[in-house]
Amino acid sequence: MRAVTQYANEPTEESGGRHGVSEIILETKELTRAFGGFVAVNGVNLKVRAGTIHALIGPNGAGKTTCFNLLTKFMPATRGAIRFAGRDITRLAPAEVARLGLVRSFQISAVFPHLSALENVRLALQRARGNSYDFWRSERVLGVFDARARALLEDVGLADFVNVQAALLPYGRKRALEIATTLALDPKMMLLDEPTAGMTHEDVDRIVALIGRIRAGRTILMVEHNLSVVEGLCDTITVLTRGSVVAEGDYATVSRNPDVIAAYLGTADG
Repeated sequence: MRAVTQYANEPTEESGGRHGVSEIILETKELTRAFGGFVAVNGVNLKVRAGTIHALIGPNGAGKTTCFNLLTKFMPATRGAIRFAGRDITRLAPAEVARLGLVRSFQISAVFPHLSALENVRLALQRARGNSYDFWRSERVLGVFDARARALLEDVGLADFVNVQAALLPYGRKRALEIATTLALDPKMMLLDEPTAGMTHEDVDRIVALIGRIRAGRTILMVEHNLSVVEGLCDTITVLTRGSVVAEGDYATVSRNPDVIAAYLGTADG
């Protein structure tokens, strides 16, 4: 039986730096996940403000993706609690969390490889509107989703790849398609897991620019290990090492933190 920390009634707003006062849309308290004697996530207290880009960074093995799995309920917490959009979601199933508007992408692209870019986004739009995945319906019936699907593809820079099979897209474009399918679900909050992992410098620049474009009116929590990616993009950065939070703040603050330097470079002396 896993222990669950209960929330007291407390304010959901706090000072938000250059954003002023902003609602806390996602909060964790003492979030922990242990595998036998190994603690992958250890007492993480996280607050994400609505309308911001918040990065969860750290070296390989820091517990970033495990933390994402806990937030989206793909994995149960050993102890701790999670609150999203004013609701305790600690015991909810993954599908329930997604329906509340907490939607994630994955390190490995999760699009349908043998469908076109348009068909992938159209399927996501069907799901967002409560329709079943009716693959057998006519193009005339499914065509009601085409205009919105094309607009989303244009938003992520895929206007010229509408009819290209997803499996044939270059890797960076495939990740852009995944972001488009995530946007199609109209999430309250997007969780992007290593959106630039394995990319060339050109693709990294393209995805960083894309995230910057789609941020308006959205909240994004992204797992990332590359400090240069989050510089200038993220409002708040939380740094994990060995499953624990060692620093938090803007880029200037965390990049000078000796514990962060030690985690990335192996020495606190720089």
